[in-house]
Amino acid sequence: MKPKSKVFIIAGSDSSGGAGIQADIKTVTSLGSYAMTAITAVTAQNTTGVKSIVGINPKEIRNQIEFSLKDIRPQAIKIGMLHSKQVILSVIKSLKKFRVKKVVLDPVMVAKGGAKLINNSAVQYLKKYLIKETFLITPNIPEAEILSKKKISNIQDMIKAGKILMNLGAKNVLIKGGHLKSKEMNDILLTRQGIKLFKNKRHNSKNTHGTGCTLSSAIATYLSCGKDLNKSCELGIKYVNDAIKSNFNLGKGNGPINHLNSIALNKKFN
Repeated sequence: MKPKSKVFIIAGSDSSGGAGIQADIKTVTSLGSYAMTAITAVTAQNTTGVKSIVGINPKEIRNQIEFSLKDIRPQAIKIGMLHSKQVILSVIKSLKKFRVKKVVLDPVMVAKGGAKLINNSAVQYLKKYLIKETFLITPNIPEAEILSKKKISNIQDMIKAGKILMNLGAKNVLIKGGHLKSKEMNDILLTRQGIKLFKNKRHNSKNTHGTGCTLSSAIATYLSCGKDLNKSCELGIKYVNDAIKSNFNLGKGNGPINHLNSIALNKKFN
């Protein structure tokens, strides 16, 4: 099959393959599109945590983005881990140069094991400048709390935090409800047109490493194929839930989800 669209990913590398740019590439490929990348940082990590983080020079990040986009134009861009103010400014300059409309920002701040992936000045620059340059921002509850400075304990709090982010300049906000203690998964999409609640069954599993990276990449892929925002979020959430449901059990800690759950391999490769 030929790829349906092209998606450019700006994110950090996860050596264990469950999150970061590895999860992004797997997601885009599994959903039938072509993935290109700019790596912002290299991490040494596994399912039990992060050992080290080495940032890539902001100039080299810009080189990766601009040299690739000059040759192959994507229909969507997904942004993940941006660890410093200088990296954020570098990415914004590149975004302004190419003006791709469908930009999905996953404001990665803390790894599943608790390691901090972004410094405080970078959080402020992300809030002040980068949010305005994107089509959709997809924070989880801890990230939404940091960005909105509001404690989130329920769905109403998620909506209030989302409205704060829109007042900061976000065009659309999808707040992921996985951190709330409830029997159901509640994800909330806020747009200028209104509020949409996505309700799904919660699958109890410790193997959820990379869910945020995967969801934002899945949504970017569906947007790149021409789906509208509501449908892209709905299909992206379904893809992640199915990937968690298969309970792919790897490693001693928080294992990865199964990105291949969407693929039915041709029999000649079995």
